[in-house]
Amino acid sequence: MSTPLDVLIIGAGISGIGMACHLQRDSPGSRFAIIDRRSRIGGTWDLFRYPGVRSDSDMFSFGYSFRPWHAFKVLADGASIRSYLTDTAREYDVERHIRFNRKVLRAEFSTASSLWTVTVLDEASGREERIQGRVLVNCTGYYNYDRGHDPDFPGQDAFKGQRIHPQFWPENLDYAGKRVVVIGSGATAMTVVPAMAESAAKVTMVQRSPTYVFSIPGTDKIAKAMTKVMPKKWAFALTRARNLALLRLMYFGSLRYPEMAKKLYIGSVRKALGEQADMRNWTPRYKPWDERLCAVPDGDLFQAIKRGRAEVITAGIERFTEGGLKLDDGREIPADIIVTATGLDVRVFGNITVAVDGQTVDPAQRLTYKATLLEGLPNCAWIVGYINAPWTLKADIAARYICRLVNHLKASGSSRFVAVAPPGEIADDNIFGGLKSNYVKRAASTLPRQGRSGPWRVEHDYRRDKPILLEAPVDDGVLQFVPASAASGDTATAARTAAAA
Repeated sequence: MSTPLDVLIIGAGISGIGMACHLQRDSPGSRFAIIDRRSRIGGTWDLFRYPGVRSDSDMFSFGYSFRPWHAFKVLADGASIRSYLTDTAREYDVERHIRFNRKVLRAEFSTASSLWTVTVLDEASGREERIQGRVLVNCTGYYNYDRGHDPDFPGQDAFKGQRIHPQFWPENLDYAGKRVVVIGSGATAMTVVPAMAESAAKVTMVQRSPTYVFSIPGTDKIAKAMTKVMPKKWAFALTRARNLALLRLMYFGSLRYPEMAKKLYIGSVRKALGEQADMRNWTPRYKPWDERLCAVPDGDLFQAIKRGRAEVITAGIERFTEGGLKLDDGREIPADIIVTATGLDVRVFGNITVAVDGQTVDPAQRLTYKATLLEGLPNCAWIVGYINAPWTLKADIAARYICRLVNHLKASGSSRFVAVAPPGEIADDNIFGGLKSNYVKRAASTLPRQGRSGPWRVEHDYRRDKPILLEAPVDDGVLQFVPASAASGDTATAARTAAAA
């Protein structure tokens, strides 16, 4: 094996590229590499290629803080986001550090050497490689790239048409003039339906229960106007600050006044669709932000419905038939194509086996520290975004915090850091505890845990997290640092790690 790297990053998506750029900015001289299974930059934005694929957060706050989004479209399409990531990587000289087509099989930390050894498979040649690094940063997100959540519907093999999961969209699929049924009510369904309705004969969205939906402007005209009287950099910074304030108001206002928020969201749909709309299809049974809200640019979903190109039906699915679906209310929906927009298969650490001194680590038995590290897992970070705000907000400040840790290791002469939780700290809650979406419920038993207080709680609050990660002392008495001169193994830390494994 070659000389160990300072930092080894897994994933070349928005978190991994951001992490590498921050290393270039905040920890110059650090030797790093990015490992990615795909053949090009993008992660999620390279994988998902269904019609209309776009962000579900405004791009002014979704873009990196150090490289503002460059256009006025509020919800950008997937190809534009991937181009933005690629351009950012090239600007910060990150691209040459990426090792593509490498599937990570196992990551093991040795307390004797204070090094991570990552075993990867070159899927093109079939050869295994081993790469060593002092700090491991997992930027694989939280879902399974190999499969989506695809329920086993009764009679599904009887369907004579084409069945598609959005995660694996067929290239050049021709759906012009065809009858399409989309199963689901999340962000993917809300995107696919209006996009396919442009050329399909009819698109029917079948949902088990309604979701909160609201329309936002497709283009930020205020930001565009500001660029005519001030530098773009200022206009984009002001727009970002405004949007962050609105996001915070929207989320915490909905939590505090749920009934008022519910009336506001449902009322906006009634206004968009008209008084003849069946509001049973748009009235969720849960409170706002128990699940993520769905934004539709310029009300494109509502426009497709008003034009008669799309419809929404709330019902359970009794079974698939040869020609479509039979619902539990007796209706039959004909279809040439059925799209199962039924969600993600949540997987922690990208299905990678993680071990310390030969003992496999179960993330579900670990607390998170500052929502970035896992207790008892030395020199390892996991970047996960917010449930209530753009992913990149958290990825940005988490990456900057990890750079602080890397710099502290060098400056203090330490070989490793490890978060050690006090006894009795663990709470009966996972890191997405505030979110009641089905994909979170399905994976609840596999997700890392939350603590009862302090750095062990996951707040999902950018304004609170920012000073915690960027201003509070790195050596806070909770995070333990082991001097490089200490005896290998550090008996106390090793014992704690083994006990938690």
